[in-house]
Amino acid sequence: MQVLTTAALILIGVLLFGFVIFFHELGHFLLAKASGVRVNEFALGMGPKLFSFRKGETQYALRLLPIGGYCAMEGEDEESGDPGSFGGKPVWKRILVVAAGAVFNIILGFFLMLIILGQEDVFATTTISKFADGSALEAAGAQVGDTIVEIDGYAVYTDRDLSFALALADPAAVTMEVKRDGQKVDLGTFALHTQTLEDGSQAVSLDFYVQPEDPTLLGLLRRAGADTFSMARMVVESLKGILTGRFGLNDMAGPIGTAQAITQAASAGLAQSFGQAVNNILLMMVMLTVNLGIVNLLPLPALDGGRLLFLIWEGVTRKPVPQKYEGYVHAAGFVLLLGLMVVIAFNDILRIVTG
Repeated sequence: MQVLTTAALILIGVLLFGFVIFFHELGHFLLAKASGVRVNEFALGMGPKLFSFRKGETQYALRLLPIGGYCAMEGEDEESGDPGSFGGKPVWKRILVVAAGAVFNIILGFFLMLIILGQEDVFATTTISKFADGSALEAAGAQVGDTIVEIDGYAVYTDRDLSFALALADPAAVTMEVKRDGQKVDLGTFALHTQTLEDGSQAVSLDFYVQPEDPTLLGLLRRAGADTFSMARMVVESLKGILTGRFGLNDMAGPIGTAQAITQAASAGLAQSFGQAVNNILLMMVMLTVNLGIVNLLPLPALDGGRLLFLIWEGVTRKPVPQKYEGYVHAAGFVLLLGLMVVIAFNDILRIVTG
């Protein structure tokens, strides 16, 4: 029974990953259609075709490998005399089409966050309401009514920022700034209490409480936007950590690792209630869709950000890079991206097998 449950949750994880990819490609598709660009194929998945049908000028396909998808536009990577060619449209329209995928991912994250937060009776803030006995934060000089605004240089706007910053902090030496009576107060560097996790590592043990905030419709919209923005900042900070070596390969995950993470989140939620399992899955989807949107905007070949870089260059110089050379760059980037995905997938499988 446990095996069947785990298999079902993994399948759900894969399907949800596919949905996030679908929504990304839908952004490209809808903006392409609105801009008069001919879409030759709209595909979910990569590799061999499992199923397809044609409607109008576009072929819609489901492919075997659930590791991506694409919206193949006429004249996107080659010269074309078709009046619906991507390359024949004004540069500003092409920028909108390319950026639409990432924008749709962020929009999806916002609406999913609305669903999650809409169930909350109160919202947590970053303003301290009281301290636990022997609080290290209180000993460092914090007071009831202080609003935490920065931890180790990381700006704190929401309770998600607060949790993320404390998770990354070195418990033995944390720097913190609070706002008190409209003025910023630097609490300096101090140690926080810790707890030992299952893997033996040390994590910050919270010894204070924050003030609640009653939800309103306007507050819900504002909070959903702020929390989605917080997720985006987490992605950017994590990418910085990868570049600086703070995070390694084991901190990265592909579709397989993502499915496993969704499975774990759902299983943890099921221990409480079915509703909690659904909310855990929704939160994982927010993280996934925002992550996909931000990563796709990186100025790297084969990603949307790489294409945007070429389009911005064209918009500034009024001289497009020849499609042949741009195609070479994206093709090389795509090969490297596939190689990275294979390495990450192998590591995901190894991590699952070895526990």
